Amino acid sequence: MPELPEVETVRRGLQPAMEGALIETVEQRRADLRFPFPAGFAGRLQGRSVTSVGRRAKYLIVHLDRDPVLICHLGMSGSFRIETEDEMATPGRFHHARSKAAAHDHVVFHLRHADGARMRIVFNDPRRFGFMLFSDADGLATHPMLAGLGVEPTGNALDGALLNGLLCGRKAPLKAALLDQTLIAGLGNIYVCEALWRARLSPLRAAGSIASASKASTERTERLAQAIREVIAEAVAAGGSSLRDYVHTDGSLGYFQHAFAVYGREGEACRHAGCTGTVRRVVQSGRSTFYCSACQR
Repeated sequence: MPELPEVETVRRGLQPAMEGALIETVEQRRADLRFPFPAGFAGRLQGRSVTSVGRRAKYLIVHLDRDPVLICHLGMSGSFRIETEDEMATPGRFHHARSKAAAHDHVVFHLRHADGARMRIVFNDPRRFGFMLFSDADGLATHPMLAGLGVEPTGNALDGALLNGLLCGRKAPLKAALLDQTLIAGLGNIYVCEALWRARLSPLRAAGSIASASKASTERTERLAQAIREVIAEAVAAGGSSLRDYVHTDGSLGYFQHAFAVYGREGEACRHAGCTGTVRRVVQSGRSTFYCSACQR
C-alpha cells in the first residue's frame, strides 16, 4: 500500500493541476470501489472549483468552493494520472508500479483552468481497494476515516518527548506500536522498517522498553524520533524530484523504485558501518519486517 511519502508526492503532483480549476464534468465508471460512491457523486462535484488539495495521514483531501469535501484513498493499487492533449503524468513514486490500463480507469475528472486550459485527472485502481467519500468541511476532523488519527510524522511535533509519552507502558512490539495510526498517522510498513534500522532499534522489543515514566524523553526515543522524521523527509524529497518526469503513452520512463537500506534486503549484509550482521525477515501481524538482529537491539 502506498505510504505517506508516496501520498504526499501524489498531492504535490495534483496540486498545480487541480487547484483553481473548475470541475466541468465527472465520469464515474462503476458504482463502487472499496466502498460505494456517495449518492450523486458526479453531480455534486460538477460545477465546483477546487480551492486546495491537502493530505491527512494517507488520505488526500480535496477542498472545493463549497461542500462537500472529497476524501480519497489510494488503497493498494490506486493512482492518479494527469492527462492533457499532448502528454500524461503519474505523480508520485511507488515501490510497486502503478497501472495505466484503461480498463481500470474508474473515475475521470474533466477540469478547466481560468486560462482555458483543459486536462483530465484519472483515478486508476486495478484492485479497487481505494475509495472516494464526502464530508462536510465543518465535520472533516470527526469523519469516521479521520477521527482519532495521531500526530503527523512530518514536522517537529514528533520528537523524543512525544514518542516517550506515546510508547510508555506499551507491551506491544515496537514496530506494531509505530504502525498504530491512532498514535502516529501515516507511518507504514516500509518506512517503519527503515526508521528502526537507522535508530538501531529492534522491531521485536516491547514498545515501552525504550520509554521512561520518570523522564520527559530517553536517548532511544530521541534517536527514533529523529530517524522517523529523516526517513519521511528524505522519501518525500525523493518523490518530489520526479514530478516533472512525464510518462508518455508508450510507457517509457517506467517507475522509480526506492533504494531502501533494509526493506526487501533479506540475506544481504547490513549497511551500518562496522556491522557484520545480515538482514533478516520475520513476519509480524501478517507483514514482513526487515531488520538486522546484530545491531538493532
